[in-house]
Amino acid sequence: MTSEKALRAARMVSVAAATIISLACGTNYVYSAWAPQFAAKLKLSSTQSNLIGVFGNLGMYASGIPVGLLVDAKGPRPGVLLGSVGLGTGYFAMHRAYDAGEGSVAMPFLCLFAFLTGSGSAAAFSGSIKTSALNWPNHRGTATAFPLSAFGLSAFFFSTLSSLAFPDDTSHFLLLLSIGTFSMAFISSFFLRVIPHSQNYSAIPTHEERGRSHSNPLHRTKSTDSKRSSARLATESGRQPTTSQDPNSYHDDTSKDTTLFRKAHEVPNADTDETSSLMSKSSTSMPGDVQESGVKSDTTGHDSHGLDIRGLALLPRVEFWQLFLLLGLLTGIGLMTINNIGNDAQALWSHYDDSATPGWIQRRQLVHVSILSLMSFTGRLCSGVGSDLIVKKFGMSRFWCLFTSSSIFCAAQVCGARIENPNYLGFVSGLTGLAYGFLFGVYPSLVAETFGVHGLSQNWGCMTLAPVISGNIFNLIYGSVYDHHSTISPEGRRDCPEGLHCYNTAYWVTFGASLAGVGISLWSIRHDHVMKSRARKKLAMDEGREV
Repeated sequence: MTSEKALRAARMVSVAAATIISLACGTNYVYSAWAPQFAAKLKLSSTQSNLIGVFGNLGMYASGIPVGLLVDAKGPRPGVLLGSVGLGTGYFAMHRAYDAGEGSVAMPFLCLFAFLTGSGSAAAFSGSIKTSALNWPNHRGTATAFPLSAFGLSAFFFSTLSSLAFPDDTSHFLLLLSIGTFSMAFISSFFLRVIPHSQNYSAIPTHEERGRSHSNPLHRTKSTDSKRSSARLATESGRQPTTSQDPNSYHDDTSKDTTLFRKAHEVPNADTDETSSLMSKSSTSMPGDVQESGVKSDTTGHDSHGLDIRGLALLPRVEFWQLFLLLGLLTGIGLMTINNIGNDAQALWSHYDDSATPGWIQRRQLVHVSILSLMSFTGRLCSGVGSDLIVKKFGMSRFWCLFTSSSIFCAAQVCGARIENPNYLGFVSGLTGLAYGFLFGVYPSLVAETFGVHGLSQNWGCMTLAPVISGNIFNLIYGSVYDHHSTISPEGRRDCPEGLHCYNTAYWVTFGASLAGVGISLWSIRHDHVMKSRARKKLAMDEGREV
């Protein structure tokens, strides 16, 4: 009992470390708080400013696969350490470029610095999410909700800290981002560990079996002592503990899914409540532990802790393309506002109030970044914990969270295209943050549930390639529309005096994309229901034959 309590405490410490790391990783979303001032000092157009933001997003999403491979192979700590270096280096270079002023750094290098911040965020965040998912397999939605929510809160944390310590000082803001992100990720990485589970059943690690790309059956370990010994060695490096394989444990590939589903349902006490609190004091069943009498099954008919689909095996699966398309579409919609809410505020206030000073407008921009961040935090927390609730208590699909996200995005785009009074711009930033939070709060759980937790970092890396395309398209559309309505002063400064008309065309484009997201979400809910029904029917038929 004492050892179980010690393991539980270690998992709590690891979740706390993952949450702090994630708090350092969401700083790409604070870009719109300093981008207008950065562009003004370096005499950049709106399209060029958006291109820098695009490269930050590109670094975050396009580097997902390589950093995922690193985290899955070497454990979370190397990824977090690499990420801390990327974050610190990228923001420090931006700080020096801002201080040097116009013409000091070529545009390709500015894009490179932004790419470093994005790839650093991806590497560190991938390690934190993988650790949380592995340490709490039966409470994955709730456990990952904490680092996911901290990721969303990052922009609010750093923008608020900067406004208190360095008001209206973009140079020191960038320096704060450099030192703060590096320190938080680097120090916390030493407390990030994958803790072994005290259980009689464990999943066979897929990296030890080259020829199989689908699910891994579960087997009973022969020696508790040998298991704990190997687990300790793996934990020291932050990797997932592994066990030796039983040559008699494999089944025909065609029956794997049904076999796993049956194992979870034929044991009366295997139904661990996935919505129970991680802070539970229960001494008989620790959160995240799999019951000795059986294995936990999710509602898809798979045991996601044993299932392992990754790499090229993803491509033929409809579920992969369904998740890939929906993530790309909705993320691109959100990123357009996240990267440009500062430009929205500047255009509206310059047109609405001639007496508004640049410093006052900058403070309004920080307010909207804070609103975005706080609502993203709220959405992530509600979606992560709420998805567990609707699955376990109501038997509904997690895809309902994506339908909610798509619907909120629709409302946000209408507000962005219609609101002319800057005092009501908070509806645009608030709804966008909430929708974006709902989207990312549930997505890692969906990916782990569909393809297995062992390849989560790789699979999440594959998924995050989707926003590279849509994010670039929507951001460049916004930049093109804004530049078309802008004028250039004799000093080289760009201004748009037309208020809402500076950018509202871009919001009508993303409104159409949001409607498409609603349609795909509804189709996904239907598809999920059909697949679960088929799995239950096949299980019933197999059990009938056995009887």
